[in-house]
Amino acid sequence: MTARTVMQQADISRALTRISHEILESNRGGSDLVTLGIPTRGAVLASRIGAILESIEPGSGTVGTLDVTMYRDDLNRTLTRTPQPTRIPPSGIDGKTVVLVDDVLFSGRTVRAALDALADLGRPRAVRLAVLVDRGHRELPIRADFVGKNLPSSLAERINVRLHDVDGAEDVAIEP
Repeated sequence: MTARTVMQQADISRALTRISHEILESNRGGSDLVTLGIPTRGAVLASRIGAILESIEPGSGTVGTLDVTMYRDDLNRTLTRTPQPTRIPPSGIDGKTVVLVDDVLFSGRTVRAALDALADLGRPRAVRLAVLVDRGHRELPIRADFVGKNLPSSLAERINVRLHDVDGAEDVAIEP
């Protein structure tokens, strides 16, 4: 069985535009809004969302990155990538609405690690979660506030998100 493409570049762009509008609507504008991407692909998506937010409402596109590698609860079980720098905007996150951005929401463990990392950096007014794909199979009580596409899948399948900035191609596919 081969991979089945479920989102093309245009679908991803439309989903990010919709998510950006939903973020602004939910926040009642772009004031005190900080978008933090979880490396690697979440950081790319956060940057794109930030650019869209800025084009809709100038001043709302504050973007950073939040590396969660050392906060993961599976460090002793899996090989992880090298930690990447966390970049918080100079204005900080205290009292702000922080939107965490990741490519795929699966078990919820990466988001749990992100919440732990965020707590070490400050005290946001609220934390929201935006994901390009929600595939289900949660192990923790975490849900996304903004979803590009709900994509129910079996545990035997893999959701592969490819972005031009990282992979040289742009699509979302389900692989057996």
